[in-house]
Amino acid sequence: MSETALKAPGVTAASGDANRWKALVFIALAQLMVVLDATIVNIALPAAQQDLGISDGNKQWVITAYALAFGGLLLFGGRIADLWGRKRTFVLGLGGFAAASALGGAATTGAMMFGARALQGVFGALLAPAALSLLAVMFTDAKERAKAFGIYGAIAGGGGAVGLILGGFLTEYLDWRWTFFVNVPFAVVAAAGAYFVIREPEGGRNRNPLDIPGVLLSTLGLVALVYGFTRAESDGWGDAVTVSMFVASVVLLLAFVVVEARVKAPLLPLRVVTDRNRGGIYLSLGLAIIGMFGLFLFLTYYLQVVKGYSPVKTGFAFLPMVVGMITGSTQIGTRLMTRVPARLLMGPGFLVAGLGMLLLTQLEIDSSYGALLLPAMVLLGLGMGTAFMPAMSLATQGVEPRDAGVASAMVNTSQQVGGAIGTALLNTIASSATTSYIKDHIAGAAAKPQQDLVKLQGMVHGYSTAIWFAVGILTVAALIAFTFVNAGRPGATPAASGSGDGVEDELPVPVVAH
Repeated sequence: MSETALKAPGVTAASGDANRWKALVFIALAQLMVVLDATIVNIALPAAQQDLGISDGNKQWVITAYALAFGGLLLFGGRIADLWGRKRTFVLGLGGFAAASALGGAATTGAMMFGARALQGVFGALLAPAALSLLAVMFTDAKERAKAFGIYGAIAGGGGAVGLILGGFLTEYLDWRWTFFVNVPFAVVAAAGAYFVIREPEGGRNRNPLDIPGVLLSTLGLVALVYGFTRAESDGWGDAVTVSMFVASVVLLLAFVVVEARVKAPLLPLRVVTDRNRGGIYLSLGLAIIGMFGLFLFLTYYLQVVKGYSPVKTGFAFLPMVVGMITGSTQIGTRLMTRVPARLLMGPGFLVAGLGMLLLTQLEIDSSYGALLLPAMVLLGLGMGTAFMPAMSLATQGVEPRDAGVASAMVNTSQQVGGAIGTALLNTIASSATTSYIKDHIAGAAAKPQQDLVKLQGMVHGYSTAIWFAVGILTVAALIAFTFVNAGRPGATPAASGSGDGVEDELPVPVVAH
C-alpha cells in the first residue's frame, strides 16, 4: 500500500503502520468467532440437551448464561481495554474464550456446560470491545476507515447466519461438541496473529483508577435487565421474579447514571452517550437487533419444523441474507459512507430491512422459498448491511482515544441487550398468538392430521404476528436514525456536537509495539 501515512496534522506514521490491514484480518476473525457463537449453539442445543440430560426447564441456561455474562460485563470489558491496552485485552480475551470453548465441548453435565457458556460470555465481553476499539484507533483516514468498517460490519451482520450453516454441518455430520471445539483454532490463529501484527497507537490509554461502584451497578443492572427478558419468555410478563428483575434493573441503572455523573473517573463517561449522534446510533442499532434476533429463531423453526429442512439445508437457506449483508456493507455502505451523511444510509437501510420483514408477514405453511423467503432475506441483508456499516464507524468516531474502548463496548451492549430483548419479546408475542389461534380453531379439527395442521397453522400465525411487531420496531429505528444522527460523512469531518467530538484528527498516530 503506497499511502501509509495517516491523515493527522503534522504527524507521520511509523513504518510498522502498514500492518493495520493485516491486523484487520485477525480482528475480523475474532469478531466472526464471537458472532458465530451466538447462533452456532442454537442448532446444536437439542442434541446437547439430550446427551447431557438437561431438562426442558433448564435448557434456556445454555443461551442465557452466555447472554448474561456477555451483556452484563461489556462496559467493564471496554474499560479494561482502555486501562490495560487494547492489544493485551484482545489477546487475553481470545485465550480465555478458547479455553472456555474447550471446556464446553468437553462438558459431561449440564452444570459444566452452563459454567463454560458463562465463561465464554466473560471473555467475549473483554474481546468484543477491544476488537472494535482497535479498529477505531488504527484506522483514522476516512476512506481506509470506511473499508475497514465495511469488512467488520459485514462480519458482524452476516456471521450469525454463517453460524447456522456451520452449526448445521457440525451437528449433522460430526457431533454437537464440535460447535464448541471449532472456536479453539479460530482463537489460536487470531491471538497469534494479533500478538505479532497489531501495533497499538501510543497515548490512547485511560490510566484513571477503575470505577468500582460503576462496574457493580452497570453489571448488576444489565444482568437484571437481560435476565428479566429471558425470564419473561419462559415464565410470562406477570411473573413475580420477572417484574422484580425489571424494577431492580431500572433502579440499578438509574443509580449508575447518578454515580457516573459525579465520580471523577467514571466507567462510562456520560459524554460518550449524551452526544446526539452516538446516542441515536446506540438506540437505533439496539432496536434493529431486537427486530432481527427474533426473526433468526422464527425462520430456523419455520424451515425445520414446518418445511422439514435439515439443519444444513436450513443454514444454506440463510445464505442470501449473508450475501445481502456483505453486499450492503462492502459495496453500498463503504462506497457511500464518505460521500453522504450517515443518516441517509442508516435510515433507508433500516427501512429496506423493514420492507423485507413486511414480506415475511405474509408467511403461510405452503409459502414458496423462492417467491417469498428469498426476496425477503435479500432485502433484510442489504438493508442491515448498509445501515450497520456507518453505525459501527460513527459510534466510535470523534471519541477521545481514552474513551474508545467504552464507546465500542456501548455498540456491543446495544447489540447484546437488543438480542436478549428481541428473542424474549418476539417469542412471547408469537407464543401467545399461536396459543389463541389453536384455541379458536382446534374444536373444528376432529381427526389427528387436521389437529396437527391446525397446530402448524397456529405456529406460522404466531410468527407472522410477531414479525408485524418487528416491522414496527425497524420503522422506529429508521425514524431515530433520521432524527438523531445528524453528523456528516463518517470519517470525513469530526462530528459537530457533544463533548469529546472534534478530536478525530488528534488521534495519536505514531505506532509503537506494546
